[in-house]
Amino acid sequence: MHWWSMSKEETAKALETDLQNGLQQQEAKRRLAENGENALQQDQKKQSLLIRFLAQFDDFMILLLLGAAVVSVVVSHMNGETDFLDALIIVGIVVLNAILGVIQENKAEKALEALQKMAAPHAKVLRNGQAQEIATTEVVKGDILLLDAGDYICADGRILESKSLKTEESAVTGEAMAVEKEADACYDEKTPLGDRKNMVLSGGYALYGKAKVLVTATGMDTEMGRIAKMLSNTKSQETPLQKKLEKTGKQLGIGALVICGIIFVMGILQHKPPFSMFMTAVSLAVAAIPEGLPAIVTIVLAIGTQRMSAKNTIVRRLPAVETLGGATVICSDKTGTLTQNKMQVVQLADSNRINVTNKATKETIQHLFALCNDCNIRDGNLTGEPTEKALAECAATSGIDFMALRKEMPRVGEIPFSSERKRMTTVHKTEEGWISVTKGAPDIVLEQCSFCLEDGGQNYFDGAKKSKVRMLNGEMAGNALRVVAVAFRQWSKQPPIDADVLEKDLVFAGMAGMVDPPRPAVRESVQICKKAGIRPVMITGDHVLTAKAIAKELGIYHTNDLAVTGAELDKMDDAMLQESAKTCTVFARVAPEHKVRIVKAYQKNGNVVAMTGDGINDAPALKAADIGCAMGKSGTEVAKGASDLILTDDNFATIVSAVKEGRGIYDNIRKAVHFLLSSNIGEILTIFAAMLFGWAAPLLPIHLLWVNLVTDSLPAIALGMEPTEQDVMKRMPRKNGGSLFDDGMGVRIVLEGMMIGMLALLAFGIGHIYFDKQAGYAVGRTMAFAVLSISQLIHAFNMRSERSLCYVPVFSNLWLIGALVVGVLLQTAVIMIPFLAEIFKVVPLNQTQWLLVTGLSIAPLPIVELEKILQRKK
Repeated sequence: MHWWSMSKEETAKALETDLQNGLQQQEAKRRLAENGENALQQDQKKQSLLIRFLAQFDDFMILLLLGAAVVSVVVSHMNGETDFLDALIIVGIVVLNAILGVIQENKAEKALEALQKMAAPHAKVLRNGQAQEIATTEVVKGDILLLDAGDYICADGRILESKSLKTEESAVTGEAMAVEKEADACYDEKTPLGDRKNMVLSGGYALYGKAKVLVTATGMDTEMGRIAKMLSNTKSQETPLQKKLEKTGKQLGIGALVICGIIFVMGILQHKPPFSMFMTAVSLAVAAIPEGLPAIVTIVLAIGTQRMSAKNTIVRRLPAVETLGGATVICSDKTGTLTQNKMQVVQLADSNRINVTNKATKETIQHLFALCNDCNIRDGNLTGEPTEKALAECAATSGIDFMALRKEMPRVGEIPFSSERKRMTTVHKTEEGWISVTKGAPDIVLEQCSFCLEDGGQNYFDGAKKSKVRMLNGEMAGNALRVVAVAFRQWSKQPPIDADVLEKDLVFAGMAGMVDPPRPAVRESVQICKKAGIRPVMITGDHVLTAKAIAKELGIYHTNDLAVTGAELDKMDDAMLQESAKTCTVFARVAPEHKVRIVKAYQKNGNVVAMTGDGINDAPALKAADIGCAMGKSGTEVAKGASDLILTDDNFATIVSAVKEGRGIYDNIRKAVHFLLSSNIGEILTIFAAMLFGWAAPLLPIHLLWVNLVTDSLPAIALGMEPTEQDVMKRMPRKNGGSLFDDGMGVRIVLEGMMIGMLALLAFGIGHIYFDKQAGYAVGRTMAFAVLSISQLIHAFNMRSERSLCYVPVFSNLWLIGALVVGVLLQTAVIMIPFLAEIFKVVPLNQTQWLLVTGLSIAPLPIVELEKILQRKK
């Protein structure tokens, strides 16, 4: 239907919607079930389990191994032999590995889907006569949307009421300019999409003002839905660390292939059976190539983000988790993040003094604050923005019923507050005519005033009086009060809703000073930041004296620090700002556009910057920051959409907690990678050294694949569950752009790999020399097989901390203990259960042999402990 050509009443009738109360809840549920969710269909369909299972074999070396196993079976069968059990077991292990791979991928995917649901946008709708917040996917045709500045527009709709609404619709129309909307207009049916000013379009957002909108289309029926096929598909994110590890894995894989090739050639030169050497080389390549590194990182990140969600942090973009641990500057809003956002008016001032003595002036100030106010009473409770609630409560202390006042002096127009203007204006009908009321930042409101109230009368507002008011404002701000001014103008005829008209030649009435106490945990969090090498910076629209007083109380601002105002910032070029940023801890009276410059200044000084924001115009700064943190309670949907993280409690302490978790997650990724690579190097060196010395192969192909199965997945994932270390926030941040293998980790990986290889070879030598009575290597191989597997499981415990394990609680990671128990039980089973021992070509070990295996397997613990002691001394 051509909704833009219809009146509001005709549209409501066609959609069967009550304009006063919206849809009934039951009717909304029925429409949702009938028409489906309000979401665009994704072209990218989920792969079936079978396809994902087959994808696990999409690797040249695995295909080569499976091909060799099949050839082995066919050749054995053609020769009349029945001994092709080895080949079948190899195929079985590869298939089991593929099943585990699918399970891991499935878990990671579900974890990420859960996070996406938590980060999903919400919409305000009118149902059953009550405003309520729901997920945008639950919005149905016929719903009444309540739009505020900063809200995403989640459906197409016909505007019912508009209060200076301006929208951005470039995603649909291609027009980048803000579009001013009109509720009462009707247009011809052939009017182009971009000119239908009585409609809003899904995919846009409200830039300014407010509106009530009747939803006319949802999901694929919207204008956005019609062009959905032209939109890029959502692809799974690959983090910088995953990309680096994928590249590292390929390089290590090439190295492993070269060594495996050398092993194969050496075996041929030593006249060993070519097919046997080929199977050994390919099995070693499959076991040793770390193709699963990026997948392990995804799983560890997913586990970490789930843990963060339980601590009031929703991760929207996985790369942010990696970046968090390296944050060196946290730029935080003051109100609601560093403070409680629980305002209380403690002082009222007029143009002459703080604490107004004239009763008439005091009541006038309170009346004006009550009129220019968007609070409401719902279910007997005062609702609204904290500053406005405080002003309404202040009026109530003098017996002013602001709801009754609104009926007596109804609002007929308004110019909403915005962070650029730092003021709002409302227009009201009175018995004598009309009155406009403007409230906002004192220095902004003062500039619009030509007169002032004095002892109940009006006088000319000259320069000296304005200076005195500025002095009073400074005194209140210096006492850590948030100060709001109010002014008015009376009209004999209804004025136009135009700021250039309404906000000129005003009468200054007075100011309210509000206390906003700091959040209890913030001071402690600031101290934690400083110990962790992170500089907290306050950014606020408040007066510089208010900002400095609160920042000093919280430990952010100190005597030698700089405090820069927005006006001073405007006079600085980028080089000056970059220099000032080195010592600045407070930015006051800043506009949202200043935030981008502040972020870039810190970044140019080599910092990794986290930035908080909640408004529409904070979005560019949130995107420019290394970690954009949107507020979950007070944040607009636009700010949330531009952010990397959402803080569900709007608390500075939560950012610090998130940084701690980010450091812990990065540590756990390092631990998992360290473990996997050192273990893989151990496997390669075991075979390579044996070939180099002309010994028999200490391990068979089936052994190598089994060790890979038992030791790779479970311990690595368990290390991803490791609790964050206690001293993680006493370390300096890691270098910006540094390698995962910094701080000597690369060297330690090689040395520890050599240790594992030597222990396995030692077990092979002892077993063969002392226990293999008959010609053959059965006991030696069995002991080498057991030591290689179990020593890696034990070695995983060395990864828990770079400090001595004496400082790590034994049972703080039950997952790792579980991985050890499961791994040891499986390894013992294939050796001690006769039919499994026969399959794996091993022999049951006696008590003495198991004691030797145990001693060699736990040797990595004291060896690495010694290494840690030497490293700390160095």
